[in-house]
Amino acid sequence: MSYPFSQYQASANYITSKLDGFTPDVVMVLGSGLGFMGDLVENPIVIPYGDIPHFKVSTAPGHKGQLVCGTLGGKKVAVMQGRMHHYEGYSFEDVSYAVRVLRLVGCSTLVVTNAAGCTNMDWEVGDIMLITDHIKFFLESPLRGENLPQFGTRFPDMSHVYTPALQEVARQSAKELGLTLRQGVYCYFPGPQFETPAEVRAARILGADACGMSTAPEATAAAHAGMNILGFTLLSNMAAGILDQPLSGEEVNATAEASKGKFSKLILSCLEKM
Repeated sequence: MSYPFSQYQASANYITSKLDGFTPDVVMVLGSGLGFMGDLVENPIVIPYGDIPHFKVSTAPGHKGQLVCGTLGGKKVAVMQGRMHHYEGYSFEDVSYAVRVLRLVGCSTLVVTNAAGCTNMDWEVGDIMLITDHIKFFLESPLRGENLPQFGTRFPDMSHVYTPALQEVARQSAKELGLTLRQGVYCYFPGPQFETPAEVRAARILGADACGMSTAPEATAAAHAGMNILGFTLLSNMAAGILDQPLSGEEVNATAEASKGKFSKLILSCLEKM
């Protein structure tokens, strides 16, 4: 199913009607452990996903499922406290729906984060990775179906999904904060099961440094719509087969909780420099 442009516009119009003249510039899709940043927004306007026409509701644990608009790091932001995932039963168009709507609301930049398994043997749990590119071979594209020219061309270029100038901003911020910032490729897997050791080995051979269950669909839709994109991965665990131990959601959440201080400082610094 492809959504007609009128549906995206209806969602955008509802959000705009609640913002009382405020227009966000940056949409932030925050992964595990960073949803609290929505609570740091100044002069917040909170809109539950369930109130927005045609919007989907996040079912992932720990995701509040609301849009928080206001000021953060000196920038006008729309913070998504909760994202949609393909593994929840949503199509890739569903997963990227909110990004397209917020593009219509006025956002020209996407900041996206996730927690994911580390496939790079030289890195450590708790490191933060700047996403320089992604791999997504699985299933269909969020752009599948009728192209909506109001967003972008039928065959969009994906040479630089993650904006080089914003990557440089991230490097400068990490240096000023004294943080080690890894740089690498994110490999998308649909989930909800963790990857098998064989899948992790394959991803490493293909050049992936991290494996996760989000981000690539939203980034693809944002790139199609001409948005600037900055992406980060919290390496929340070593991917399957690297250590002789099972993986769990609890481990991911624990690492996210322990790392949220440095992660949030990095993102705020980037916002201030944009």
